[in-house]
This record gives sequence, structure tokens and C-alpha cells, in this order.
Amino acid sequence: MILAPLSPLLRLPLLQGVSQQALLQMDAETAHGATITALRLGLAPQQSHPDAPELRTALCGLDLANPVGMAAGFDKNAEVPRPLAQMGFGMVEIGTVTPRPQSGNPKPRLFRIMGAHGVVNRMGFNNQGHDAVFARLKDLRVPAALGVNIGANKDSDDFVADYVLGVRRFAELADYLTVNVSSPNTPGLRNLQGDEALRRLLGEVLSARARAKTRVPVFLKIAPDLDETALDAIAAVILATDLDGLIVSNTTIARDTVAGLPNASEAGGLSGRPLFNLSTRRLAQTRLRVGDRPIIGVGGIHSPQSALAKLQAGANAIQLYSALVFGGLDLLDRIKRGLTAAVRAEGKTNIAQLVGNRTADWAAGKAQL
Repeated sequence: MILAPLSPLLRLPLLQGVSQQALLQMDAETAHGATITALRLGLAPQQSHPDAPELRTALCGLDLANPVGMAAGFDKNAEVPRPLAQMGFGMVEIGTVTPRPQSGNPKPRLFRIMGAHGVVNRMGFNNQGHDAVFARLKDLRVPAALGVNIGANKDSDDFVADYVLGVRRFAELADYLTVNVSSPNTPGLRNLQGDEALRRLLGEVLSARARAKTRVPVFLKIAPDLDETALDAIAAVILATDLDGLIVSNTTIARDTVAGLPNASEAGGLSGRPLFNLSTRRLAQTRLRVGDRPIIGVGGIHSPQSALAKLQAGANAIQLYSALVFGGLDLLDRIKRGLTAAVRAEGKTNIAQLVGNRTADWAAGKAQL
């Protein structure tokens, strides 16, 4: 990937006059807005060469050029999915999108934990709503798998009905849908991970999918704060449905990995490097419970080594976001080169052949980075 000669959050001409230190000293949400603006204006670097054939990945019938995606939360309003795909992501997930626009929680609501390369957010599903996002996507060609992450309005009388509306709205535009019930920033939302509530949610969501013209794959995104008993219950529900896969995991409310650091006590979900070991262990534990059901691994990926570990723990594909704040956009290229090298070093021909070869170690807590 050819990049402009700047190495902060983004390496873009629009930001060439801003040093890395200055960008990281900016309010985090302001810096994020500048990033989206730069991408929207077409100032992003584009991948200059095809991905290595070893990285080609099949996921729920989708053919990905590589298994590395942009996670939901970065492009909440589908403003820049095409530029992100052109940078070299194998998938781009936009959202979370709710039926009606909502402003989210009061600012400030996004905080860096500099010493640990972590981020705390309590955004609260701030987004422009179904209509605005649909209008942007309806005639857009995205050269990567396009995911739409759907959620519920904070003041909704029926969260499940909001997810059904999301399926109806985006089933024919998205390459896959993600049902996000794991954000800690909408009161009551995580209760949908409970047994009875999850049965109703998946029943209605998958019934809505069945009525769509196209059978779009549907993923469920779960929290890393679930214990093994809760994972048992979720797996039992999932295995009784035709849900296509899982995304493990969302942000954590735990703070043990960042205790005492500036901003660590802020309310919200913690992401970035401090989340890696917890989210990867939950991923492996989930893999043991759901057999060969596809899993997208997300949470704390920050290097080629951590990307490989997530796959070895049982992920079929991976997503990242927070690490780009600290590592720059060339992190994507470094990860893909590292994964290609790992495949070749093992004498294999495809990244899928490394998936799950350390699941047991990660599930038992015998592996960590």
C-alpha cells in the first residue's frame, strides 16, 4: 500500500500540516470527525497491488480478498465505505444504525488511554438513522464485503421491533447484517443476550430475513463480559436457529487491564489493545461451543501477531478499529503482510488452514499476548 508520508491517526494530505503529537492531543471525537471528512473528500491512500492469494477467504458465501475488516463504529453513517474498501479492507462494516436518528450521549464521550493504547467510548448509538444511511448506500458500489450493523433506538418501546426494521431496510443492500445487542452504552440492550430475550430476537430477525428477496447472512455481535454459563446459553439458542455466525466481541466494561491510567475510570466500553486477551479467550470459548459456525473476531487487534492469534483462536475473519488511532493506516498493510508470511512459514496455501489451531489453549487461558 502506498501511503502519504505522515504517521499519526491518518496519513492523509488534508492532515499533513498536523503532527502526530498534535493529532493525538486533539479531542478524540474531533480527530475522528476530521478523519471521516478526509476520507469522504477522497484523500485516503489506496491499495496499489492485489492481496496475496493466500489471504482469500470465504465467509458465509462471501468471497473476501482478505480476512481483515473495518469494524463497526468507525463509519456510523455510511459516509466512507468505498474509500475504506479501496484502502484494502476485505470487509467494511458501517453503523450501528438505528431506525430513527439520535444524537447519542452528551460529549465528551470518546477517550484515549494513551499509556495502554486503549479507547473508552460511550457514544450511545449516535447516527443519522435508517433513511439517511439507506440513501447513501442504495446506488453505491463498494469493492469489499459491506456489512450493516443494526441497533435499537434508546427510547424505543420495543428493541426487537427496531432490529426487525433494520433487517427489512437493509437486507437487499448489505452483503451481511450484524445484530448488535452488546453495546454497553444503551441501557437494557445487553439484556437481549439473555436466553428468552435472545430467542425472541433471533426468531423475529430471522423471520424478517426469510421474507426478504435476498438471503443476507446475519451475524450476532456479543459482549466479552459474558461468563461461560452465559456462553452456554447463547450457543444453545444459536444452534437451534439458522443464524449465520457471530462477531466476538464488542467492548468491555471491565477496567482491570487499565486500572489507574488517565481516562480509565470514564464510563463506557473499553476497546483497543487492553481488550485483546479477554476478547480472544471469549472467542475461543465460543468456538468450542458453536462448532464450525462462522465467527468474526474483533477486539484489541494491534499487530500482525495479534491478528494471527485471533485467527488461531478460532476466528474465520477479523476486524479492527481502535488500533488505527495509535498505529496509523499502514497497520492494515502490515497485518496483511504478516498473515501472508505466517501462511508461507507454515507451508500452507491459505490463511483458513491456520484458523483454530490454538483454540484450546486460548479457551483455557493458556495463551495470551
